Amino acid sequence: MKRTKTVLVVGANGGVGGETCMALLRHGWHVRALARRPGSVEGIEWVQGDAMVAADVLRAAAGADVIVHAVNPPGYRGWEKLVLPMLNHTIAAAKAVGARIVLPGTIYNYGLDAFPVLTEDAPQHPVSRKGELRVAMEQRLAQAAKEGAPVLILRCGDFIGPRNTGNSWFSQGLVKAGTKVRAVKYPGPPELGHAWAYLPDVAETLARLLDRADELEPFAAFHFGGYWLDGHQMVDAVRAATGDATVRAARFPWWMVALAQPFVETLRELWKMRYLWKNEARLEDAKLRRFLGEVPATPVVDALRSALVGAGCL
Repeated sequence: MKRTKTVLVVGANGGVGGETCMALLRHGWHVRALARRPGSVEGIEWVQGDAMVAADVLRAAAGADVIVHAVNPPGYRGWEKLVLPMLNHTIAAAKAVGARIVLPGTIYNYGLDAFPVLTEDAPQHPVSRKGELRVAMEQRLAQAAKEGAPVLILRCGDFIGPRNTGNSWFSQGLVKAGTKVRAVKYPGPPELGHAWAYLPDVAETLARLLDRADELEPFAAFHFGGYWLDGHQMVDAVRAATGDATVRAARFPWWMVALAQPFVETLRELWKMRYLWKNEARLEDAKLRRFLGEVPATPVVDALRSALVGAGCL
């Protein structure tokens, strides 16, 4: 009888982690979740612990085949002090139990020399400290893969989803969580495209990749194309999702961020990411499509409606 595989999700209460838990449950995995505040989703084995405590991660990883590292500091705060130690604990646990590490990646790794079309092997010359930390994370994972802990990275654009309201550009920038949508405050020139990733589709993609883990390279990286929308298309899609043709196109108030960012760390980190709204950075996903054949793709209006419901806007 074939043994049910076990996955540990670190950061299961976040948008990416939560959706990944649900996708892997559907694919027949035994899902274990490490969280400081255990949730109540049926079918998940919750383990109380802290990703910043190595012993907690190691204890939760016992018997795991895969560790999904989906934990991030809330509100962009404390990246310098938290990001690499948390990853180090995941790497150490994966080596100890013989697990594969999965990282939901970003495009922060890349600088302007890699724009406008990002391939998996494009040079990584980031222009922000956050990007430098992302590069350092992937470098440590590449070393871990050489030392016997295989790695899977799926790099994505900005997330939208029913559970992603905390650090989401969509629900905290373009619209305002908890209020009816009257305008979409677009952070860049409306003619420039931007990459978006619907979290349930990302999670389902990860699950399908893990179903074929035996075919993956020791250090496997893929790009998730998701949606490519300019400002006009985003506003039209939000109008369709809300059923309200009166939703206006508006400008994101960068001037307010500029004034407040010296005093608020979250806004300071937001300000550093402005270059991603001044330039186009599209993820080339040909490698993923060749491998999977078909990539999950929820219609964009349905995805935005789900995100708006999750944000309390509908």
